[in-house]
Amino acid sequence: MSGSPTETISLATSHTHVLAHDDTNDLHAPQLPSREGLSANPDHKNEDKIKDKDVDDDDDDWEHDSANPRNWCPTKKWVATTLVSMYTFVAPLGSSMMAPALPDVAIKYGITSPTVTAMTMSIFLLSFAIGPLFMAPLSEMYGRAWVLHIANLFFLAFNIGCALSPNTATFIVFRFLAGFAGSAPMACGGGVIADLFAERDRASAMALYTLGPLMGPCLGPIMAGFIAESVGVQNLFYLIAALCGVAAVLGIPLLKETYAPVIKLRHGKAVQDPEKAATCPALTPHQIGRWAYLWINLKRPVILVTRSFICFILSFYMALMYGIYYLMFATFPVLFSEVYHFSTGISGLAYIGIGFGFLSATIFGARISDKIYIYLATKNGGKGKPEMRVPALIFGSFFVPVGIFWYGWSAQAHIHYIMPIIGTGIFGFGLMTTFLPIQLYLVDTFTYAASAMAAASVLRSLLGFAFPLFGEQMFATLGYGGGNSLLAGLAIVIGIPFPIWIYYAGEGIRAKSSLARH
Repeated sequence: MSGSPTETISLATSHTHVLAHDDTNDLHAPQLPSREGLSANPDHKNEDKIKDKDVDDDDDDWEHDSANPRNWCPTKKWVATTLVSMYTFVAPLGSSMMAPALPDVAIKYGITSPTVTAMTMSIFLLSFAIGPLFMAPLSEMYGRAWVLHIANLFFLAFNIGCALSPNTATFIVFRFLAGFAGSAPMACGGGVIADLFAERDRASAMALYTLGPLMGPCLGPIMAGFIAESVGVQNLFYLIAALCGVAAVLGIPLLKETYAPVIKLRHGKAVQDPEKAATCPALTPHQIGRWAYLWINLKRPVILVTRSFICFILSFYMALMYGIYYLMFATFPVLFSEVYHFSTGISGLAYIGIGFGFLSATIFGARISDKIYIYLATKNGGKGKPEMRVPALIFGSFFVPVGIFWYGWSAQAHIHYIMPIIGTGIFGFGLMTTFLPIQLYLVDTFTYAASAMAAASVLRSLLGFAFPLFGEQMFATLGYGGGNSLLAGLAIVIGIPFPIWIYYAGEGIRAKSSLARH
């Protein structure tokens, strides 16, 4: 992409353009008839060469520039990672915090349909899926930091709206809007990690970031059961709003911009499109208008998930596990209140099993992932590849169906309540152990890290929205054993053979793909 540094913000998240030359017409605005800045005048050609050399020199300088987030001191990097992880924790916390209080919500608003009751929780995930399609390109146009800050403030406001909603329709609308605003950290967070850390140093930071969207939905119900039982369900949303306020007080002054093109722009440095070999550079926002530019970028996550089979299958596997995860949330209140006779407050403690599994996977999974990657990279002459993330994924994929089978059949048999909770812990361990390498693989493979993560987030949240809507009916028909066996079978079919195939064939597929980094 050409243009002066005062006009252009590069679209790239990392170092290489994710799109091929033959995809240019689909993914960019119409091109200028001839190469922008190119003239038939030989003097102008010389000027072009000088400009290209200046940009190359600026790129070399940027590698060693203290403003480059990759060159920040470790403390500054981890402060940024922690703040992004905090933002990423609050929004998913709000997605499921009301899970143990769903019966109370139904009573408050006079809801009699189990599908509508489940929708009051899962509608959040529908907009949570749509939001990244807007948030990811906005973060690549204007930078990560203020997209995160502003979205957090809107999330705060919409949760207050949920607390004050007078009827079901208003409540569902505010839940939908809250999900849209809360999707920003999911869309931008992976890009921030990619901005800050090189591939071999990324696993621990990604583990902390991934902990938010997985631990948030788990810890929320643990707290929410007692809060809803003692002071009312509306106070759950006031608590979420208060946490957003704390995140804003810490994040706004401390979280600095990490997106390199925006930092370069603010420092008056040249910003060059990473696809230097492109025959025709894409037009800049200044040339085609911000709305047209935004539309072009909105298509990028859709293009990634529809034109890259690897991106699709990994995203779909994440989505399947996320759907099962939220299906458990929606059915826990019925299982533990009707079968095990837990009160609303005590039923929230049933989510501890998943949380323990997540924590165990975070502690051990990140270390295992890092060690495997470094070991394989060392054997490969010190050069890492995205496929070196896959062995950790294969390892975690075996725990997912085991946990689902254990949970389903122990609940079906009505044996001691600790047994289904142990099953959810095994499932949680497998879920977290697989999520981490999948996200690392996507970040390592695709240059537009935020858009790749957004593509995965869209599928993940869509199934997270849909699964709870049919969960109660499925378990009523098949039972907890049969229903969970069906889900475990899907996890085996998708989660075991495809990662093995990617490990052996992924490099060749990436080499032929126009969407992958080479």
